[in-house]
Amino acid sequence: MVRFATFNLAFDRTAPGMLGEELALTRTEQDALLARLADGTLSGAEKTKALDVQQIRNIAEIIQRTRPDVLLLSEFDNDGKGRDTTDLHAFNDNYLAHAQHDEVTAISYPVLQNFATNTGLMSGHDLNLDGRVSRPDDAWGFGSYHGQYAFAVMSRYPIDTRQIRTFQTFKWKEMPGEANPVIDDCHNPRAPIPSGRQCGDAWYDDAAWQALPLSSKNHADVPVHIRQGDREEVIHFLISHPTPPIFGNAARHNVKRNRAEIAFWQDYVAGAGYMVDDAGKAGGLPAGARFVIAGDLNADPQIGDGDLTAIQALHNHVLVNQAVTNGGLIPVSQGGPECLASHPDQCKRNNNRPTPERITSSSGLQLDHVLPSANLNAVASGVFWPASFEPGYHLVYDPKLGIAKGVSSDHRLVWVDVTL
Repeated sequence: MVRFATFNLAFDRTAPGMLGEELALTRTEQDALLARLADGTLSGAEKTKALDVQQIRNIAEIIQRTRPDVLLLSEFDNDGKGRDTTDLHAFNDNYLAHAQHDEVTAISYPVLQNFATNTGLMSGHDLNLDGRVSRPDDAWGFGSYHGQYAFAVMSRYPIDTRQIRTFQTFKWKEMPGEANPVIDDCHNPRAPIPSGRQCGDAWYDDAAWQALPLSSKNHADVPVHIRQGDREEVIHFLISHPTPPIFGNAARHNVKRNRAEIAFWQDYVAGAGYMVDDAGKAGGLPAGARFVIAGDLNADPQIGDGDLTAIQALHNHVLVNQAVTNGGLIPVSQGGPECLASHPDQCKRNNNRPTPERITSSSGLQLDHVLPSANLNAVASGVFWPASFEPGYHLVYDPKLGIAKGVSSDHRLVWVDVTL
């Protein structure tokens, strides 16, 4: 049995290097910092660091409790290019390798893989049409610095790094049926039409549209080699973190980009030929390939702010395991419904959702997905969101902080077990 999981860690920080400094602390240094936090002698930047360290420890404990074999870590800041794995090793060695609670045991991952990202990578274009070229709205993916909101993979199984395919530079315009977003939200005071544009106009100027990548971060195909007994299978771990379909402009650009980023995977698993990866290789997966699509896709198949057609089509895709998307193995928790019922001030959005047990974030939405292929045998699944009567509740709720990113994350780890 192999457990695949996705977890938006909320490890994004306000400045580059902050996360690395926190992860580099030894266990002894962490203990000393948290002791000072407890006795009230910290303030300012030191207090922020101590609170962040406690958050990292809680995230580590969640991973130790769920024990994924192959894990996507979203919102794990890096250097933007994904070449430096120092921070991944530090998280592995200084946090995961130490049992965070007497109910759990330490865990360690021998395979650590970082990825380049478009977040915070300056475009050189005035993408938000405010007359300036400045961060973060003018980056190819929203971010205050290059590497913010990046993602990484940890695995107990080998990854064929030479066969990893990334699509960081694949252009949105190259996707069939896609076009420069048109201003169609014409009377929204929260998204005014900028000077020089009018209702019905394309949002981006031609130079920006020609260069605009599809992926707000990256899309990656990560071949994981899993040997059990005398059998070895390659499972393609297909990972991404599409832009949220909110914070939009009058062209609803984030709604349209989120839809397209998700629709990319529909075409990829079906073997479409149009996509070209960063190494120049064209085409999607070969027929019969086994895969797991994973990530904070920022889309709920039932309700939400975005265009739900792509996430619904992905869940209903003939090549996707229907037991996990529409059957008896949909990942659920008891903590999600309890959060909606007991903490409506913090889990208040979309609390009329028809299936609250499926939510994966404090927004009240099912945003985080692990979707195995139909030719994989899924046997179990879950959302790590303990209710107040279950072990681990302290990892999602704190009497002082409530249900907040400061406790662990505003998202929950989602996992699916498959057998070969």
